[in-house]
Amino acid sequence: MNSGSTVFAQLLSHLPRHTFRKFVERYQGHYRVRTFSCWDQFIAMAFAQLTGRDSLRNIESCLSSHREKLYHVGMRGKISRSTLADANETRDFRIYQDLGYALIQAARKLYQGEEMEIELGHSLFALDSTTIDLCLSMFPWATFRKTKAAVKMHTLLDLKGSIPTFISVTPAAVHDMNLLDVVPVEKDSVVTMDRGHTDFARLYAIHLLPAFFVVRAKSNLRFRRLSSIRSERSRGVRGDQVISLVGYKSRIGYPESLRRIAYVDAEKKKRLVFLTNLFNVPPQMIADAYRKRWRVELFFKWIKQHLRIKAFYGTSANAVKTQIWIAVIVYLLVAIVKKRLHLPGSLHTILQIMEVNLFEKTDIIQVVEKAMRQETVPETDNQLNLFTS
Repeated sequence: MNSGSTVFAQLLSHLPRHTFRKFVERYQGHYRVRTFSCWDQFIAMAFAQLTGRDSLRNIESCLSSHREKLYHVGMRGKISRSTLADANETRDFRIYQDLGYALIQAARKLYQGEEMEIELGHSLFALDSTTIDLCLSMFPWATFRKTKAAVKMHTLLDLKGSIPTFISVTPAAVHDMNLLDVVPVEKDSVVTMDRGHTDFARLYAIHLLPAFFVVRAKSNLRFRRLSSIRSERSRGVRGDQVISLVGYKSRIGYPESLRRIAYVDAEKKKRLVFLTNLFNVPPQMIADAYRKRWRVELFFKWIKQHLRIKAFYGTSANAVKTQIWIAVIVYLLVAIVKKRLHLPGSLHTILQIMEVNLFEKTDIIQVVEKAMRQETVPETDNQLNLFTS
């Protein structure tokens, strides 16, 4: 039960403080810090994410107006935009990265009972990246093109619950397929990827784990057909073949046979060709698994639209990564609260409700249910309901 705590305080209560302190100690977050602690920094940045603040000055003025209420969530430091800017520049972003991974583990446990529309018999993941444009003069470290800077947010998404299990922020010049060297692929899982991740030596390393992959084939793929399986053309399958690669580098990189499936998407009127090392499932199921990969695109779109990573509060790599990871932490916190409290509505709707009720001293459940009862216009299909009840 709520004992006079604000919605903001109730949300933060689901964050394990002892785990947070452990990471602060690990990366010496309080080295030479007198007043503005890492917890103060996190509260300020989480407040900015939840309420849509677009500048350090805006954060400072809004936090100052709620000084007494912030005291009750543990914020003790003096609120100053220069102090917050210094904290974002100098305190190791890995404090929040490790905290994010701790929350990922908690969220995955809560959502592991979610049902998938397709039953592959394996965990299903999607690997993709999104590019966040930056100003070259202000972010010279984020190399991309001669006149442009950007960072990439590489994400491995667990499609059961749309929980990100791995995130890496790199300069946009880093090619997608290089991330296959560091992505923690689970044994016996299935990872769906686009053509940008096609590197046969790296795909073979996934095969040897052993794990499985579904990847779009490039148009210039050189191969030799070993055998064909009769396909159901009525279900969009135009070809199901066992192949071997004939290109010199590709044959050395992936010396075993692969499965090649040609599929026509009737809705988009588009022909797709997949490569996979899954031989024991119907070809239509391979196409369906790849279609689920678009949930990672929805995740990126949702993050960009509803959390604040377009306007950055600092220009160093550390400040950018700190802001992105705190945005992800807020996403995960709301996802955890939604599941633990059985909140109705989409994650988008819940965040909108919290934004205008952040300092109300009412149970989160009551705030959300009251707002949902008053909602007269139903949510449209194009809203990103990643966590529907």
